[in-house]
Amino acid sequence: MRKRKKGRKFSRKRNQRKALLKGLATSLFLNEKIRTTEAKAKEIQGFAEKFITKAKKNNLHSRRLLLKLFSPRVVKKLIEEIAPQYKERKGGYTRVVKLGPRKSDGARMAIIELVK
Repeated sequence: MRKRKKGRKFSRKRNQRKALLKGLATSLFLNEKIRTTEAKAKEIQGFAEKFITKAKKNNLHSRRLLLKLFSPRVVKKLIEEIAPQYKERKGGYTRVVKLGPRKSDGARMAIIELVK
């Protein structure tokens, strides 16, 4: 029996898909709110929440893991500003708000934001 694979492909190869998620997550952490397609917003939700959980630990190991993927500027904001907000929260750090379709191609749009 065919089982469903986890994650969306976005018609991209593995390294391009990884770069897309990394770029979206970086924008989300720096701006705390981004507008993108609904599929990308749903896909980045779990991806970003894993890194917020890592940043909450705030030890050398978690900092080095974050630095492997993100720039020092993003890691600093993540550990010093974003993670302390969620100290008592056990998950659900992001929210996806669905918007109407995009005018040009009709793609379903959404806003993904960090929960305050």
